[in-house]
Amino acid sequence: MKEPILKVENLGISFSQYTKGLVRSDLNVIKNLDIELNEGEILAVVGSSGSGKSLLAHAILGILPDNSFTEGNIIYKGEELTEERKQKLRGDEIVLIPQSVNYLDPLKRVGKQIKISIKDKDKKVQDEIVDNLFEKYNLDKKVKNYYPFQLSGGMARKVLLCTALASNSKVIIADEPTPGLDEESLNEVLKDFRKVADSGCAILMITHDISAALKIADKVAIFYAGSTLEIANTKDFVNNEQELRHPYTKALYKALPDHDFKAMDDKTQPLPNELPNGCVFCDRCKIKTKECEEKVPEIREIRNGKVRCIHAT
Repeated sequence: MKEPILKVENLGISFSQYTKGLVRSDLNVIKNLDIELNEGEILAVVGSSGSGKSLLAHAILGILPDNSFTEGNIIYKGEELTEERKQKLRGDEIVLIPQSVNYLDPLKRVGKQIKISIKDKDKKVQDEIVDNLFEKYNLDKKVKNYYPFQLSGGMARKVLLCTALASNSKVIIADEPTPGLDEESLNEVLKDFRKVADSGCAILMITHDISAALKIADKVAIFYAGSTLEIANTKDFVNNEQELRHPYTKALYKALPDHDFKAMDDKTQPLPNELPNGCVFCDRCKIKTKECEEKVPEIREIRNGKVRCIHAT
């Protein structure tokens, strides 16, 4: 079996902070994140706010703040992705479509920002690539000469998409790439992601929109409170929740509008400083046992998927 192009094993992230009285402490916000991304594959990472989705992207790219500390392994093309390799590959082989439009340079026209991603130095070729992308996403050619402050939210997000899709990257990390897009543009983006993946590029799609993710993703990773709870094949979501492995994933399935549209409970995921000693989901789990409260389960392979639950079968 071919090795994944990108592999994250047991990733932990903590932040150094100073509390009242200038007492230094470390806040552990990511506990156990695991993913595998293969060439030609779209892996959707789904989870509520604060589950660790964007921090995973920033850790892979090496753009975490200076007060952060990481543990675990990030492997790219069979070798450790060191900070030095991250700097070398970032923006070249590994490209980010950021969640915030503030990543655009406020002092540079957006057309020039897109051209930075294009390896071909011929100006005519660059202009043609940008024009084709703008036409696809219904952006007027004159927008190339706009500065970011002249863009609406939807226009800015389309420009960020164009910046990534204009590159010849091996891995695209798309952090919430679809909010603010109209239905037509959303479907066009999803279709383009699938086309780019089918050409051999690997796409890590971070999203709250599980319905959109299921349209194009090959696999779905479920994050909760800084842990990967399950990695399932998209087809596992097609029939019913019985194909899924983790209680939280099954609850998400039932909460989808085209299923039961049923809320799990009135609780939320625990804050980083309130994590239980055992399974991060045990406070909300209906099948928990004493062992769940005391032991952090290892992620393991079951039925051609992966799950972090001692009761999964």
